[in-house]
Amino acid sequence: MSSTVFDSALFRNMYGTPHMRAVFSDDTYLETIVRVETALARAQAGVGIIPQDAAAAIAARCDPARLDRERLRRDTDNVGYPVLPVVTQLAEQCGDAGGYLHWGATTQDIMDTTTVLQCAHGLDLITYGLDRLRERLRHLAAEHTDTVTAGRTHLQHALPITFGYRVAVWLSALDRHAERLHEVRRRDLMVQFGGAAGTLASLGPGPEALKVRAGLAAELGLRDPEITWHVARDGLTAIVQLLAAVGASLGKIGTDLALMCSTEFGELAEPYAEGRGASSTMPQKRNPISSELVIACAKLLRDKASAMLDASVQDFERATGPWHVEWAVIPETFLLLSSSLGQATHTLANLRIDTTRMRDNLGLTGGLVLAEAVMMALAPRTGRQRAHHLVYAACTRAIETGTDLTAQLLKTPDITASLGEHRIRELSDPSAYLGSARTMTQSVVTNRPACRSA
Repeated sequence: MSSTVFDSALFRNMYGTPHMRAVFSDDTYLETIVRVETALARAQAGVGIIPQDAAAAIAARCDPARLDRERLRRDTDNVGYPVLPVVTQLAEQCGDAGGYLHWGATTQDIMDTTTVLQCAHGLDLITYGLDRLRERLRHLAAEHTDTVTAGRTHLQHALPITFGYRVAVWLSALDRHAERLHEVRRRDLMVQFGGAAGTLASLGPGPEALKVRAGLAAELGLRDPEITWHVARDGLTAIVQLLAAVGASLGKIGTDLALMCSTEFGELAEPYAEGRGASSTMPQKRNPISSELVIACAKLLRDKASAMLDASVQDFERATGPWHVEWAVIPETFLLLSSSLGQATHTLANLRIDTTRMRDNLGLTGGLVLAEAVMMALAPRTGRQRAHHLVYAACTRAIETGTDLTAQLLKTPDITASLGEHRIRELSDPSAYLGSARTMTQSVVTNRPACRSA
């Protein structure tokens, strides 16, 4: 019987994906622990710490499928960690060679390295999802480079922009996140092997201990750190913080989409599927459910980032409690972002875009959206402050009388004398006041920073 949205049969695909759940499942976790233990044995045999035949036997006989799961559950509840119960059963599988299993390691070495390997796999899925979403946004921005719409500040019309420009702003943040993902993989996916207090004293004072760590890192495709990081949790914290930041950028996209789907805007609609976003009582409703889930995930990810920062404050050479916070935070972070990416991609792949409504909405304020254009055209002739005063007065009259701005400008002698009727009417065209929107949009569209690490 489920107890949270992450394992609920009803909710789990709204707060995660099947592929990401598999990465952080019990089966994968146990398989990865076994992978780390066998890799450690090979690395130690490679430098003569344990016999070669023992390492070979460990690699051949350790089988996660043969682990007694109910016994593991009971023993983990009792011990407080899963590694000792797993090692006990694996040693039984290995016979005499089992005496060399987990040689010189501590529980946290195996659990941390297992977590990092799960993160590596999870980051592959995040990278793939982010790549798909970025390509969709790139196509959307290019397609609507010249689709004029209202730019809004403080939820009010500000200046004309293009829908492609708005999409390119979304995309630019995700492109930067792609670069950050590349860097976090290179820097923070580190092997953990330090022994009881991190000094590898159990392997002696010679160079073999550090050679084992290097060999283990090579076996697992992870970075070999300069020093044990049992209580220096910046690497995993950086991963969670980055995923939360990606989620926040998606939350911004979801917020914009949901607002533009509102009845008063009517500029967008999420893809239609029978019953999706429906109301139990209002048959007309078509709620932007994917956008809402993206927003919800962004808010939940913020809490994960906060918890991870708190867990990073650890005592001496082994934490008293903070480490345990990570066991919940890290999987849930990956699940939430995988869901957010999936929901965003689903919506943007088949988004209904009403360009006519976008253009119509530009006219809602009777040309007030172009007040700055008139002011800046007038300023070289009258000075900026005088131009602002004249246009502000015209805007006030237009609002109070319910007329359009052009009509009020034409009734203002100081403005018509400076600009003339033809120029005033030219300035009333939203497509003529887009600044560098097209150039900046094209710059983002053609920029393709690599997301995958080498």
